[in-house]
Amino acid sequence: MEFKELTKAEEQIMQVLWDLKAAFVKEVIEKLEEPKPAYNTVSTIIRILESKGFVKHEAFGKSHRYAPLISKEAYKSYATEKLLSNYFGSSVESMVSFFVQKDKIDLKEADEILKLIQKFKNKQS
Repeated sequence: MEFKELTKAEEQIMQVLWDLKAAFVKEVIEKLEEPKPAYNTVSTIIRILESKGFVKHEAFGKSHRYAPLISKEAYKSYATEKLLSNYFGSSVESMVSFFVQKDKIDLKEADEILKLIQKFKNKQS
């Protein structure tokens, strides 16, 4: 499935909708960090997300409850692939090396990565 890129604001709203599963605009605002955006701002962003195919709504009179159409896992895969191809030449090794050099991976995480690699190798044998 082809995704349209989300802006930072759209992604923040999607994070809330993924967590809540379904919500009214007011409920989304409650979950956002301070300073809280205006109701109209959040409502507009959600309608943009709906036009991009990320969100659907259910009408309750004049109110709408919004829910994600795209799973967090599906978007995570898309965003990771895009990051990997745009910044690391589609090389997982380059990406991991970058994080190691920037001290973004501690020893415990490195050990977990090595365990995952060993598990993968065992599956391939």
